Amino acid sequence: MASLIQSPVPDPGGDASRKQAKLLGFLRTLESVLVAFSGGADSAYLAWAAHSAMGHRALAVTALSLSFSAHDRNQAEQFIRETGIRHEFIETFEFENPLYIANNADRCYYCKDELFDRMEALARERAIRSIAYGVNADDTRDFRPGHRAAREHRILAPLLEVDLHKEEIRFLSRQAGLRTWDRPASACLSSRVPYGTAVTPELLSRIEQAEAALREMGFRQFRVRVHGELARIELASDEFARGLDAPTARQIAARLKAMGFAFVALDLEGYRQGSLNSLLKSK
Repeated sequence: MASLIQSPVPDPGGDASRKQAKLLGFLRTLESVLVAFSGGADSAYLAWAAHSAMGHRALAVTALSLSFSAHDRNQAEQFIRETGIRHEFIETFEFENPLYIANNADRCYYCKDELFDRMEALARERAIRSIAYGVNADDTRDFRPGHRAAREHRILAPLLEVDLHKEEIRFLSRQAGLRTWDRPASACLSSRVPYGTAVTPELLSRIEQAEAALREMGFRQFRVRVHGELARIELASDEFARGLDAPTARQIAARLKAMGFAFVALDLEGYRQGSLNSLLKSK
């Protein structure tokens, strides 16, 4: 388990530590729990908290599928090694569901429905009483159909229960010495595809390769959104100028065109989470 360290950053809002104490108290009341762990900041913090509060009675579970990148798996494995949390990988099969492949606005519902089906099966097999996932208090502000699946499956939302926000989770993760405290948001590969465009293994593989290329070039916070033959790149504001640098831009274009994209564009609005959801709001 990672040891607590003193962070030089002030407690955002002044009550993150109080919320953490409440979270740990809530988790201790559970007989046993499966935690959905994707490797992102929220699920990692929840997995750590459950391990801290419950020890062997908590088991973190990571779903492997075509939409989960090799980079994300590597990040998850590093976290597991460093924290010593109990953990298992399971497989999910959302790509066997034509409603998921169709990639309509409710795609995430079918993904989470499949995940929770598999977790429920594992919970029955291991006689584990509860299942939890890492939705936080900020997540309710965006369009997230996966939350509906969680409600239908009666999945616990401990971070939301104690009103923890993303900034507080990052602060507490840093205090706990978790590598994920400043990890950029990392949604599944299917989130790079506009609604209504079918998600296929071939398309997701190209997206994964494109993002791996940007990562190799030193970029940290970005998305490669795909619109037919066009790769639209969103870069964080502090990395945007480097993306505009002519030699770097030529290198990006060359590498992505080698992967089969006919056009490569830099989005002038930069990186933002859920940018494809703006198309839903405009209709």
